[in-house]
Amino acid sequence: MADSPVELPNRLAILPFRNKVLLPGAIVRIRCTNPSSVKLVEQELWQKEDKGLIGVLPVRDSEATAIGSLLSPGVGSDSGGGGSKAVGSAGESSKQHLKNGKEPIQWHTKGVAARALHLSRGVEKPSGRVTYIVVLEGLCRFSVQELNARGPYHFARVSRLDMTKTELEHAEQDADLIALSRQFKATAMELISVLEQKQKTVGRTKVLLDTVPVYRLADIFVASFEISFEEQLSMLDSVDLKVRLSKANELVDRHLQSILVAEKITQKVEGQLSKSQKEFLLRQQMRAIKEELGDNDDEEDDVAALERKMQNAGMPANIWKLAQREMRRLRKMQPQQPGYSSSRAYLELLADLPWQKVSEERELDLRAAKESLDQDHYGLTKVKQRIIEYLAVRKLKPDARGPVLCFVGPPGVGKTSLASSIAKALNRKFLRISLGGVKDEADIRGHRRTYIGSMPGRLIDGLKRVSVSNPVMLLDEIDKTGSDVRGDPASALLEVLDPEQNKAFNDHYLNVPFDLSKVIFVATANKMQPIPPPLLDRMEVIELPGYTPEEKLKIAMKHLIPRVLEQHGLSTANLQIPEAMVKLIIERYTREAGVRNLERNLAALARAAAVKVAEQVKTLRLGKEIQPITTTLLDSRLADGGEVEMEVIPMGHDMSNTYENPSPMTVDEAMLEKVLGPPRFDDTEAADRVASPGVSVGLVWTSVGGEVQFVEATAMVGKGDLHLTGQLGDVIKESAQLALTWVRARAADLNLSPASDINLLESRDIHIHFPAGAVPKDGPSAGVTLVTALVSLFSNRKVRADTAMTGEMTLRGIVLPVGGVKDKVLAAHRYGIKRVILPERNLKDLSEVPSPILSGMEILLVKHIEDVLDHAFEGGCPLKSRSKL
Repeated sequence: MADSPVELPNRLAILPFRNKVLLPGAIVRIRCTNPSSVKLVEQELWQKEDKGLIGVLPVRDSEATAIGSLLSPGVGSDSGGGGSKAVGSAGESSKQHLKNGKEPIQWHTKGVAARALHLSRGVEKPSGRVTYIVVLEGLCRFSVQELNARGPYHFARVSRLDMTKTELEHAEQDADLIALSRQFKATAMELISVLEQKQKTVGRTKVLLDTVPVYRLADIFVASFEISFEEQLSMLDSVDLKVRLSKANELVDRHLQSILVAEKITQKVEGQLSKSQKEFLLRQQMRAIKEELGDNDDEEDDVAALERKMQNAGMPANIWKLAQREMRRLRKMQPQQPGYSSSRAYLELLADLPWQKVSEERELDLRAAKESLDQDHYGLTKVKQRIIEYLAVRKLKPDARGPVLCFVGPPGVGKTSLASSIAKALNRKFLRISLGGVKDEADIRGHRRTYIGSMPGRLIDGLKRVSVSNPVMLLDEIDKTGSDVRGDPASALLEVLDPEQNKAFNDHYLNVPFDLSKVIFVATANKMQPIPPPLLDRMEVIELPGYTPEEKLKIAMKHLIPRVLEQHGLSTANLQIPEAMVKLIIERYTREAGVRNLERNLAALARAAAVKVAEQVKTLRLGKEIQPITTTLLDSRLADGGEVEMEVIPMGHDMSNTYENPSPMTVDEAMLEKVLGPPRFDDTEAADRVASPGVSVGLVWTSVGGEVQFVEATAMVGKGDLHLTGQLGDVIKESAQLALTWVRARAADLNLSPASDINLLESRDIHIHFPAGAVPKDGPSAGVTLVTALVSLFSNRKVRADTAMTGEMTLRGIVLPVGGVKDKVLAAHRYGIKRVILPERNLKDLSEVPSPILSGMEILLVKHIEDVLDHAFEGGCPLKSRSKL
C-alpha cells in the first residue's frame, strides 16, 4: 500500500466504474464483460509484462441525460478543479454512442489512478466472449482535463489532485487537522471495538490505525461501508484533507450509531423471542442471502398478484375491508408458518368468487326453446309445457323469483337432461351438485376455518368453478340426503332454496354473506317421501312417470341408437338394428320405467359388431384377382445382401375392385340370443305364478317406477298364527293383519265356512310371502291384493292371471285411493296384464295415462272389497249377502 505520493503519467487509459466509486487505498475486484472494458484490459494490462496504471472513473447510467452532458461537473467538489475542456469531445463521444444504439452514460470529472494487483482470464465461451477478473488498488485522485475515445475504449488527459509530499508535511502541522485526525481515530477505534465482539478479523484493522497515514485511513474506512453513490462521489471530490476527514468522521460515526441502535434493539427483543420469531429472523436472513445470490423466490410477486386479483373481483365494500385486513395479516406471515396456507387459500377463494360476474342472457325465443326440448326429449308433454311456462315468465320478468322446480321420477327418464336444457335455453352455465349420500351439514354450509382441512361448502365451491353468480344449479338426488351427529343437510338447504333468505347466504368457511338470489335452482329426486315437508314446501314438484313401450321405441330409434353407434365408432354402414328387434329388446330384455337398461343392451350389440368390424379392418379380404403372398422372397433377398427391384404401378390402374366391402351387420333374433342371452321376461309369467290358489297379482310403486308384486298365501297345521316374510315394513304388516281380520269376519258371507261361529284359523297357521325377499317393501296399497290372496286360499279358487290390482282398504271393506296410478298401469302393461282393478276415486289419475295404453287395457273401478273379489275371480265371487258390516 503506497504511503507516498505516486507519479502519474499525463495520459491514462480509463476503465469506467458504473455506479460505484474506487477510493485511494481501497482494493476492489472488477468483473469485466463489456467488450470495450475487455479490450482495455487485454491491451493495457494483460499483454504488458509490467502491469501499468489505469484510471478508474465513476460513471452513472442515465437514460435521460442530455447529449452534451456526458462529462459533468463533480458533486460537492471543494477542489475547484475544472473539467470544462473535455465537454465538447465527450459530447462527440455521446453522439457516437447514440448512433451505435447504446444508452448515454454520465462520466464524472474526477477519478482514481489504480494499480492491478491480480489479473485472471476466464474460459472463452463458444460465442467468443471472454471475461476478465481484475483486482485493483486505488492509488491517488486525479481530475480529467480531456476525454477522448481511442479505439474501443477511452483515454484521458489527467492532472493529479493529491497533495505533494511537501504539502502533506506542512498540512500535518495544522492544529485543526491534528484535532480532526484524533477525533477520527477515536471514533474509528470505538467502531473497531464494537465490531471486534462480532468479527475475529477486526484486529487487522486496528493495526492500520497506527501504521497508515490519516489521509489514507479516511478513504479506507469509508470504502468499507455501504453508503450511497452520491456519498461516495462526495468523498471522492473531497481533495482537501480537512473536508475529507470531516466527512469520513461523520460517516464512521453514523455507521457506529446504527450498529449500537441495532444491538440495543436486539438485546431488548432477544429475551422475548419465541421459537416462531427466531424462525422468522432466520428466514429473513436467508431471504437476504438469497437476494445476494440472485436466488429470489416469487412469493412477494404472488402476493402482489393475489392482491391485484382481489381488487378486480368486485367485492362489496364491507367484504373488501375484511379482505384487506386478512391481506395485511398474510403479509406479516412467512410461508412456512402454520396459518399461512389457510389464510392464503381463504383470500384466493375471495378473489375467485364471482361477486359481480354473470352470464349474459340472450333474448329468449320460446319457439326455439320448445324445438330444442322436443329434439332432446321425446314425450313428457306436460313437463315440457311447464318448462316453457317457466321460461315465458323469465322472458317477461327477468328478475322474477320463480319457483324451484323439482323433477321427481324413476331413474333414466331424463331429469338431469331437462335441467341442462333449461340452462341451454337461458344461455347460462350449468352446474350439477350431487347430494346423494350427503350426511354432513358442512357439505352445504362449509367448515369453519378453525378446523384443520376446512373447505367451503359445495355451493360456494361450485360457483367458484363456473365463475358466474347466475348459473342453473342442479341439486341432484335431493331425496337421498341423510342426517347424523354432524347435522342435517336437508335443513341447511332450507336457507338455500328460500328466495327471501338466500340473498345473504352465509357459508361457514366464507364467513361473509354471498348473494344466491341470481342462481336458478333445479332439484331432482326419485321419490318425494324421504324429502322433509318444509323442504318440499319450497319446491314445485313435477312428476316424470316412466315411458310406455311405444315411447321407448321412438326414443331408441331417434336418440339411443345413433348415440350408441357414435360411442363405439360405428355407423349404419356397419350395424343396422331394425325397429322390430328394438321392440323385442324392450319386451323381452327390459322391464323398467326409464331407458338405461335398453341403452345398455343396445351397447352390447354395438360391442359385438365392433369386434367383427375391427377384425375385418385388420385382415382385409383379398379380391379374386389378387393372390396371397406365400413366400418371403423380399426378406431372403435383403438378408443375402441382394438388390431388390421395385415396380411402380401407375395411378391410372383401377383398384376399386381389389378389396371387397363388407356388408352391414343386421341384428336378428339369433344375434339377440347370442349376444344378450335368452329372454329374461315373457308374457306367461303371471299365468305361471297364479296357477295355484292363494296367489294374487298386485301393483306397487317404487323409486324406479311401477312394478308388479305377487302375493302368495298358504296354510299349514298350527296354532292360528300369521307369519309374514319378504322384508316388509310396519304399514304392510298392518295391512296383512287387517286383511286377515276382514276375511275371518266375512267368512260365512264368502262361503268360506258353513257358519259364522267357525274359526278359519283353527288348528292351522297362515303364511303370507312377498317374493323378491331382498327388496324392502312397505305401504298400504297392497290391502286389496292381500284380501284376494286369502280368499283364493280359503276358497281354493285361482285368481285370474290377466288381472292385477292396487288399493288400500279399511276394516269396513271400503277401498281407498292410492298414488302412482300411471306408473302402476304402465307396469301392468309391460307385464302383459290386460285388466287392472283401481279404486274408484283414482279415476281422475287415469287422464295421465297415454290413451294407446288405456285402449288396450280394461280398467275396473271399485268402491268396496266385494267388488274387487267379484272382478278378481273367474265367474265372480258369489256372496251370501251383500250387506255391509
